Amino acid sequence: MARDSDNTTWPEAEALLAALSPAMVALMDELSSVMFCAKDVSGRYVLVNEVFVRRTHERSRRGVVGRRATDLFVPDLAERYEAQDAEVLRTGRPLRGELELIRRTGGAPGWFLTSKLAVHDAEGGVVGLVSVSQDLRSENADDATMEAMSRLVAGIQAHLDATPGTGLSVADLAAMAGCSTHVLDRRVRRVFGLSPRQLVLRARVDRAAHLLADTATPLAQVAAAAGFYDQPSFTRQFARLTGETPSSFRRRARRH
Repeated sequence: MARDSDNTTWPEAEALLAALSPAMVALMDELSSVMFCAKDVSGRYVLVNEVFVRRTHERSRRGVVGRRATDLFVPDLAERYEAQDAEVLRTGRPLRGELELIRRTGGAPGWFLTSKLAVHDAEGGVVGLVSVSQDLRSENADDATMEAMSRLVAGIQAHLDATPGTGLSVADLAAMAGCSTHVLDRRVRRVFGLSPRQLVLRARVDRAAHLLADTATPLAQVAAAAGFYDQPSFTRQFARLTGETPSSFRRRARRH
């Protein structure tokens, strides 16, 4: 049962809890290096795991549930987290693989890879979101590496927003990250387990998946917006990586 600081339930929390899978929630408690939280539409934490609690200044879940990011994290980072949440709740578009620093007030910082998904009720309304943040410190990536990867991810997204039809060379990616191509390859593989070109391809497929699921944009325009050469090449790459064609992916997404 979700409770706020006065030990009373609140309607937004109950709506979110009703839409969540108990098995999924139970599984989140088994994770040892992944933060998990569920937030209602008002921005209050409804569920968190123990890993999440350890990144705050609180000692138990009871001290976190009912609070907001601004109560638990340093102001500039809390504002960023809440801006991310607002965008996910507004658009329904997932946030995937966002590289970010998580730091509690008075605590040591840590680099995490965060994904957030909107949660819908049976009628299709958004009732909150769930978030997972993987602790990358265990991968022995230093701060210089993580800062370079943060610049790289932001640069790739900005490129897809502005000039998706223009190719990105490894030299371009290295410039975004502020390092040599050799160092870029090593850092990208360490953090993401991918080559730099694979990271760009993943970003393009993620962009295409959002357009397929959440818009009626024609397939040829989806291909162009996601940076693919043409619709046939988009279809081949998308099917290879997701196991289904863009058309079948769109049909399945709309059924759900």
